[in-house]
Amino acid sequence: MAHAPALPRGFELPLEPRLPRVGSVDAVALEERAATLAKRSIKRESKLQALELAVRMMDLTTLEGSDTPGKVAALCSKALRPDPVDRSVPPVAAVCVYPNLVPTAKQRLAGSTVKVASVATEFPSGQAPTEVKLADVRAAIELGADEIDMVIDRGAFLSGRYAKVYDEIVRVKDASGDAHLKVILETGELGTYDNVRRASLLAMAAGADFIKTSTGKISPAATLPVTLCMLEAIRDVHDETGRMVGMKPAGGIRQAKQAVQYLVVLHETLGVEWLTPDLFRFGASTLLNDVLMQIRKQKTGAYQSLDYFTID
Repeated sequence: MAHAPALPRGFELPLEPRLPRVGSVDAVALEERAATLAKRSIKRESKLQALELAVRMMDLTTLEGSDTPGKVAALCSKALRPDPVDRSVPPVAAVCVYPNLVPTAKQRLAGSTVKVASVATEFPSGQAPTEVKLADVRAAIELGADEIDMVIDRGAFLSGRYAKVYDEIVRVKDASGDAHLKVILETGELGTYDNVRRASLLAMAAGADFIKTSTGKISPAATLPVTLCMLEAIRDVHDETGRMVGMKPAGGIRQAKQAVQYLVVLHETLGVEWLTPDLFRFGASTLLNDVLMQIRKQKTGAYQSLDYFTID
């Protein structure tokens, strides 16, 4: 960090002692460290463990206008048993759907460990009055969602209205009740690493259980440097407050090799305590099949075809 300016507008004075200084991010150093960690190799026996951990950390996701109860039901079946011919492959962490499809997912996943997550707050744009966003959240909770993935108002953030962003997160957290709240920053629209760090700290101060990179609807979505920037913000908050906040990179992670790279960055930045679905998730719609293919390869020694797995 080069210097530590004052906290942005919107942080009330009582919050300041509970947060690290916002600081500015050394972009060159951040990108170099991310690139270096991405080159780390792991032993074969550790690779299988990493791949199975990646499965347990996935939020298997479908967020399309063409989603149907049948598609969600099929996705839930895959979430419960990702590889039908290999029962040792664990279920995923959650299925993420639009609010109106939460009941379908809840019915299919009843009695299992797989959670039902729902996007809310006028996903993906976040462009709606606060009361409309809160109604969206309450509807998802009433329909049975275990987790809420909200989007911040990037327009408010980029125009310096940090208090509005902070207040909405606080109110969404309250409306979410006991459900875990993941706050999506949409980092591809924030422009700089400084903004990513500032938004991460703001979301955590407002009560986020997880901070999440992206909606998956724009490019760029998740990248290793952006994820590292957010993980370092999580580390700093933990060092200052003792609070453990989760992280969810989402969008653009399609290959098993990438998933392993993210796990290496996670381990090196936050340590083994964060290597759990309770504190790290992958937002995934196409990642799972490649991970399953690599798990079969690790177990059998033979390359597999994607034809062996269902298309999500």
